[in-house]
Amino acid sequence: MRARFFLLVISAALLQSSPATAATGRIIKVLPHLLDLQGHHALSPSLYDRDAYQARLRQHPDLVSGIRFDVQWKAKGPMSAPLSVIVEMRGVLEGIEPKQYVLEEQLQSTGRFSHWARLVLSGDEYKNFGQVTAWRVSLWEGDKFLGEQKSFLW
Repeated sequence: MRARFFLLVISAALLQSSPATAATGRIIKVLPHLLDLQGHHALSPSLYDRDAYQARLRQHPDLVSGIRFDVQWKAKGPMSAPLSVIVEMRGVLEGIEPKQYVLEEQLQSTGRFSHWARLVLSGDEYKNFGQVTAWRVSLWEGDKFLGEQKSFLW
């Protein structure tokens, strides 16, 4: 009796079709960095120096030429459409109504590990946009939402 039951359970497990797996993804980390007039976000590789330089750039906006979002992301599973990362920003320029700006980059998913994407707003576009007050970064597979991270003020 036990052998028949065991055989029935095994055969049912083998005959059961496995569900189709969809791609999954997420945003792991977002690092918004101000860029100086030479396009640098730090003076040396030290994290302490980077943070000190970012504080200096925040105190002296005349030294800032743009902002770069370093986005760490991960996706796995079969992709049915191209991956993209979208950065939405809200900003304020003195005397002008708040603005919204969107950056998008197509991604290549290779391997099992996380990847980094860099999206930059600089030059005249940054000067016309003003200071970034809030941001949201999202990961998409075609028109399918996979994950996001957003700033506190979003």
